[in-house]
Amino acid sequence: MLAGGIGGTSGDMLMHSLDTVKTRQQGDPHIPPKYTSMSSSYATILRQEGIRRGLYSGVTPALLGSFPGTVIFFGTYEWSKRHMLDAGVNPSISYLAGGFIADLAASVVYVPSEVLKTRQQLQGRYNNPFFRSGYNYRGTVDAFRTIVRQEGFSTLFSGYKATLYRDLPFSALQFAFYEQEQKLAKQWVGSRDIGLPLEILTATTAGGMAGVMTCPLDVVKTRTQTQQNPESSPSSATAPVGSGKHATKLKEATAQNVQSRSISTSSPSTSTVKPGAPVLDTSSVFTGLKLIYRTEGILGWFRGVGPRFLWTSVQSGTMLVLYQYLLKKLETYQSSQEGELNSGGAML
Repeated sequence: MLAGGIGGTSGDMLMHSLDTVKTRQQGDPHIPPKYTSMSSSYATILRQEGIRRGLYSGVTPALLGSFPGTVIFFGTYEWSKRHMLDAGVNPSISYLAGGFIADLAASVVYVPSEVLKTRQQLQGRYNNPFFRSGYNYRGTVDAFRTIVRQEGFSTLFSGYKATLYRDLPFSALQFAFYEQEQKLAKQWVGSRDIGLPLEILTATTAGGMAGVMTCPLDVVKTRTQTQQNPESSPSSATAPVGSGKHATKLKEATAQNVQSRSISTSSPSTSTVKPGAPVLDTSSVFTGLKLIYRTEGILGWFRGVGPRFLWTSVQSGTMLVLYQYLLKKLETYQSSQEGELNSGGAML
């Protein structure tokens, strides 16, 4: 659990900036989208908003949810996997089921942190003049208080079903690929120690393949968690403050605009959203998938697939390689401690 917590948190923190780019691409409500290619999006956010408030926005809730979440995940995964293997369950099924069970156990911790993280990543800096997301939190504490006060505590678990639909198959596929690749690598090398290059290769390819395969579910998750607009309309964040009856009417209109953000319903060449644009249905992941496909096509399902592939590859590589390394070190330390105790008992 300790090895998994350190490995998972290190991977999440290392790749947080790329996760921000992915979130911007997937949750961008503008038509045409502002963020297109991975490299240009990364450069744009860095240039306009900087590192701390731009690329690393939402890092605090990510850190608060990452360590306890991965501790629970790895503890549950190893426990359930080993029990199923000892009971004679097929190894592939044990790895898949272990990933499912572990992610289900950890979801109670990481889903609320994911909501806070995702909204702050989409927002960027406070009073962001470069991107209108519909959110304007001063920080993590303000985001928590605002969401609870305006939308209710249950909103912190918004997208819970969509997150599970994404993460359960991702974890299952990731560990099924990883365990199978590790087995093949050990057979090829003829040793339990396959070396650092193969450790990195097996970990990164497992995470990358699982990330691409679950990208459509990730898009639905991002849209579900960021579509609620607790503030005013996106345009109101930078609208000029006027006076008189017109300003009063504008304030009343924007104050009543606590509604779901529209998703893209037109071709990339259209500059404005069509009137009456449908809203992503939060009650059904499959409805969300159908709506995105109908309005944006297959490309809508794979928005942000580039940064997601890179993020899951490097994050999984960092997490799993560190996990295996720390696990071996801790096992060696534990064996040496037990050896010292045994030798001391024999002397007595």
